Amino acid sequence: MARLHNFNAGPSILPLPVLEEAQRNLVDHQGLGLSVLEMSHRSAAFEAIVERAKASLRRLLSLPDDYEILFLQGGASLQFAMVPLNLDAGGAYVNTGVWSKKAIAEAKRTGRAPQVIWSGEANGFRAVPRPDERLDTGGAPWLHYTSNNTIYGTQWHHVPQVDVPLVCDMSSDFLSAPIDPRPYGLIYAGAQKNAGPSGVTVVVGRRDLLGAFRGPATTPTMLRYDTHLEAGSLYNTPPTFGIWICALVFDWIEAQGGLAGIARKNEEKARLLYEVIDRRSDLFRGHADPACRSTMNVTFTLPTPELEQRFLAAAEAKGCIGLAGHRLVGGLRASIYNAMPLESVEVLADLMDRWQP
Repeated sequence: MARLHNFNAGPSILPLPVLEEAQRNLVDHQGLGLSVLEMSHRSAAFEAIVERAKASLRRLLSLPDDYEILFLQGGASLQFAMVPLNLDAGGAYVNTGVWSKKAIAEAKRTGRAPQVIWSGEANGFRAVPRPDERLDTGGAPWLHYTSNNTIYGTQWHHVPQVDVPLVCDMSSDFLSAPIDPRPYGLIYAGAQKNAGPSGVTVVVGRRDLLGAFRGPATTPTMLRYDTHLEAGSLYNTPPTFGIWICALVFDWIEAQGGLAGIARKNEEKARLLYEVIDRRSDLFRGHADPACRSTMNVTFTLPTPELEQRFLAAAEAKGCIGLAGHRLVGGLRASIYNAMPLESVEVLADLMDRWQP
């Protein structure tokens, strides 16, 4: 079977060895006589899968002992509400694009009074705050930001300089490079970019924040972090199959040299595409300011929509799919997450380099 060059933004490409291992064990998981799809989430076998996933992720992130891992559902979109519902008072927010705006809107719906302390909307979301730009949180107890912006192709390459815990939506660059977890009170990520399949949400946070509920008494049980912390992510039936795939992906990342090894590969893939964009800037126009370019989502336009459609057709003829930009902004977007092989990026870069309208 010929595999396509899958540049979809999410759900996105998974490592081929992970898919092959899942295939081998789909019907009979490790000789147990049943599939993970059929396995009770209260069984010892599944509890072992959850603990394996947590242990692998803890190693990858070099998590201190006072941090916990939760496997939830609802994607980042549900976290937009859970964060303000669970944490103390209203937070400060940095607006770097659509997903930040959605998080701010949900915070307003919870009545937790978010403070928007920086916005890139005026310049078309082409950049994030500079590394030397100290952000004033205005007395808020925490700062929320989106580390990578899939739609606009911008990314933070530094940690915001603030004196309060950080809350970060890392959905689209989670596990793509090493991080220091200590500045973060809470990290959340939909799994469907780098960590696993759609349907799993990973939450990593300090135990004191996850375990001490600070929100309204009317908050539903399922929307409280302490509910899931006390139950070890097994309060209700979790996405069992998805968590197993996440465990396989975490193991695969470790085999690539961990986050440092993955980061080197991601930087090389991004470099190939940005070099073509810069060399052929008359035809391919990058959206993000060079200092803020994403290593995960390379966004660009061509001079006219008609040329974009012609290029997309040429790309599909080469087996490159998922290159159309987000419906809100158009253009083109190459999502080159962890599992994207260098060879696939080379096919696209070569096409961009040679293509003539």
